Amino acid sequence: MARCDICLQPIRLGKIAVDTLLSMRVFVEVVEAGNMTAAAARFDISAAMVGKHLQALETKLGARLIVRTTRRQSLTEIGREYYERCRRILADVAAAESLAEAMTSTPRGLLRVTVPLTYGVQFVTPVVTEFLAAYPEISVELDLSNRLVDLVDEAFDAAVRIGTLESLADASFVARPLKAYEMAVCAAPSYLARAGTPYTPRDLAEHECLGFVHTGREAGWRLEGDEPEAREHRARAARFKANNGQALRKAALAGFGIVLQPRVLVEEELASGALVALLERYLPEPSPAHLVYPRDRRATPKLTTFVDFIVGRLGI
Repeated sequence: MARCDICLQPIRLGKIAVDTLLSMRVFVEVVEAGNMTAAAARFDISAAMVGKHLQALETKLGARLIVRTTRRQSLTEIGREYYERCRRILADVAAAESLAEAMTSTPRGLLRVTVPLTYGVQFVTPVVTEFLAAYPEISVELDLSNRLVDLVDEAFDAAVRIGTLESLADASFVARPLKAYEMAVCAAPSYLARAGTPYTPRDLAEHECLGFVHTGREAGWRLEGDEPEAREHRARAARFKANNGQALRKAALAGFGIVLQPRVLVEEELASGALVALLERYLPEPSPAHLVYPRDRRATPKLTTFVDFIVGRLGI
């Protein structure tokens, strides 16, 4: 028996290149309708064009598919096998088209999002849970990390980036602005009662400043009007360091020292008086925050819906 496998490349009707799938559809319709006239009406083409589709398929396959007389038509043995294969192929194509249409019209699927730890816990997580409640067919994998993630290589859909976006200046990414990242310097009343209150950055040289460690190195404090020698002293003298803002917050609440961390992390403690704000006139400028995602003219509904939701809640 001749092979029924078919390479889905364009075939030719005379000088016109035609999609093989279309010819397969015409062939299946001829078989199921019982004649070329009915098939022609179904596709709104002439009976002669239907005949050309069938002839082109038979030429490509090198075998007759249908035996036609003036009164009836019947499938050859190869035609019967080819008809069954065509039906399965066309059913798979229809299923694939339906799936693609559904995925481009209804938000569904997994979203992988990477966010800096503190910003993610305090800002993004509550919004994500609200988003999931609104869109039950979407799931979110939230990576809370302070490392710089490569969205493309690590297959993330979106990221929140704090600071400048020089590394994402090319046109392959979209950056939507979010609420700025404000910092706060604060300490517990018990610490201030014991060690005194600093009024300028220079005064911090005499205080216990808690150190934040990022990628194995201590991140220096950057305050407005801060003298280099004061920064050097803090970097050298920090007796407690951690790579987690929550740990430093706990140490500050215990009265061990002064902490510089994102304001959102200590907002409740500042409001209750458990921590006291310090050096507010010297605080660094708020760092810009952006929701970043690859530019795609045909972005999936799950991503566009997520972006709109996040920007609606956290955007500026």
